[in-house]
Amino acid sequence: MNTASRPLSGITVIEFCQVLAGPFCGCLLADMGADVIKIEPPDGDLMRAWPPMKGEYSQYFASVNRNKRSVQLDLKTAEGLAKAKALALGADVVLENFRPGVMAKFGLDHASLSQLKPSLVYCSISAYGQTGPRATEGGFDMTLQAMSGVMSVTGDQEGRPAKCGIPIADFTSGLYAAFSVVASLNKVARKLDEGRGDQIDVAMLGCMLGIANLQTSELFATGKNPVRLGSAHPMNAPYAGFRCKDGDVAIAAGTNKLWQATCEGIGYESLLSDERFKTPSLRALHQNELRDLLEAHFVDFTIEQLLQILRKKAVPCAPINTYSDVLADPQVEHMQWVEPLQLPGGQNTLTLISPQKINGQTLGVYRNPPALGEHNEEIFKPSGSPS
Repeated sequence: MNTASRPLSGITVIEFCQVLAGPFCGCLLADMGADVIKIEPPDGDLMRAWPPMKGEYSQYFASVNRNKRSVQLDLKTAEGLAKAKALALGADVVLENFRPGVMAKFGLDHASLSQLKPSLVYCSISAYGQTGPRATEGGFDMTLQAMSGVMSVTGDQEGRPAKCGIPIADFTSGLYAAFSVVASLNKVARKLDEGRGDQIDVAMLGCMLGIANLQTSELFATGKNPVRLGSAHPMNAPYAGFRCKDGDVAIAAGTNKLWQATCEGIGYESLLSDERFKTPSLRALHQNELRDLLEAHFVDFTIEQLLQILRKKAVPCAPINTYSDVLADPQVEHMQWVEPLQLPGGQNTLTLISPQKINGQTLGVYRNPPALGEHNEEIFKPSGSPS
């Protein structure tokens, strides 16, 4: 899809962000066509030095900074601060993910900028929010997974607490922030509240609680804390990973119809008359016994045999893939989610693009990830005013 036809074409975002949550939000907006100008300090975003490296360039940094422009500014100098402020006031959106109070020291906070530009949408991402007893505390993905309760329900039942294998606190916060920014831009465009922009406060802790509806609902309903169950589900079964002849398969037969189809498909109809397994709730209550019975039966099936049987019965199931497995899957190729990417210095690599399609077209790479300060000359005129 060309840049001009993307939904956020014509929107300018100034990104004062480092590492992951904020840059991921900026990346989502850039994928949608916004002109995202990343303001970086003299040493650049910290994640530029994070492995894995491709040559001298961070592949990790590249994954969330495609489709952006980079400006290198020292906000501790009068000239750098003046340029940053001019860019912010010329933009539709300011995005930042520093601890509360940092942007105010530079006069780049919402209160200062919105006085001069009331329509500005200002989004802050922080660990705990802009106010409250923990507001000044910092946080990274792991500490937010711990604080939010996620680690208490992740891992094997008898094992130690574990974090999710991907940085879900960062990515979830970036998604919430991008959604909020787009909603606020829509409000401004419709002249609601006299066209004033919003101050958006995205707390990573709140975002993690926001996706924990199953766990918090269990606590509110029963008064008991949810526990670790490995790959199992607290309210449904069979809904987990199961061992078969040559490995493990994920099976999600969480309704009575799917349970019947599973038993019929694998030739184990006798389970259907077992009183312990009559309903999803009963199957969940007795899922350890159910797992033992199923795995004793699955030993006669290979992964591929079991998947073929369950797919014919329309039972949701999947191999437990590695990332190299899933990226080689024909569905990923069909959806065109992997694209070539050129890094500064000419190194060629691959990247995963935004997974949405709009009007049948992908939101692919239209601007390679930038070198530090690559667009200073392009964005600023010789006089120092924004172009």
